[in-house]
Amino acid sequence: MGSKAQILAKTTALLEMIKFSHTIFAFPFALMGVVLASLANGELPGFGQVFWVCLAMVGARSGAMGLNRLIDAKIDADNPRTAERHIPAGKVSIPEAVAFNVVSLAIFLFAAWMLNPLCFKLAPVAIGFFVLYAYSKRFTHFAHVVLGICLAAAPIGAWIALRGEIGWSVISLGLAVLFWVSGFDIFYSLQDYDYDVERGLHSVPSRLGIDRSFLLVRIFHSLMVLFLFLVLPGSGLGWIYFAGVVVVAGLLVYEHRLVKPGDLSKLDAAFFNMNGYISITIFTFTLIDAVV
Repeated sequence: MGSKAQILAKTTALLEMIKFSHTIFAFPFALMGVVLASLANGELPGFGQVFWVCLAMVGARSGAMGLNRLIDAKIDADNPRTAERHIPAGKVSIPEAVAFNVVSLAIFLFAAWMLNPLCFKLAPVAIGFFVLYAYSKRFTHFAHVVLGICLAAAPIGAWIALRGEIGWSVISLGLAVLFWVSGFDIFYSLQDYDYDVERGLHSVPSRLGIDRSFLLVRIFHSLMVLFLFLVLPGSGLGWIYFAGVVVVAGLLVYEHRLVKPGDLSKLDAAFFNMNGYISITIFTFTLIDAVV
């Protein structure tokens, strides 16, 4: 009985380490890739295809976050804001984190292999970007963009899984995700502005300052909305999807009203709540449009 409780506690700790609940940020966009590919194919995907897409998404996201936590363990231990994260706090050991990453990435690779040859060939490239992001804050101020590229792979990968090639509508969706993620990651990094400047770590706020960082996030999120609209041509979507993009634009405006230079008290609400609402909203409108 005790061993079962220990296994459950350790599993919970590992999932908390990678913030598994935040999978909701990228997961709806992966499913949007499935919907767009289905519209392009003119037929519904098989259950097996959807299952392997979902499993690949979970494995990739878990492995990417696990790598980030492992590679950043020393930095996290030195930063007062992150010192209580699971590895520096001793809740998860280095060998446990390594084992978790190996299993997660193995699941990702196996799911990609089950989908089609192109997915499997591109999977190591995705893993390379996961590693690049974890190290990028050490040498470039635009680590946030690398993270955006990693999450942009979710809808593009789902499309490739169903079609075995690439198309404009999903490229546009991928660019929308890239600018969305890059923007909200810049917001999130504002919490570490003083620490990053003191330690010489790279981020947009440490390079541009807080005010200009806010301006860049506004530009990035405006580009997100633009590229969401550019998904429409040739996608088979219509006015319902269009209305969804308008709603998302409104949610982004509200998010930017929550976070202001000098007042980050509502950053968690902007980062965790609003971004979850945004991803679910655009997927819901896309699905309804496709069904109707």
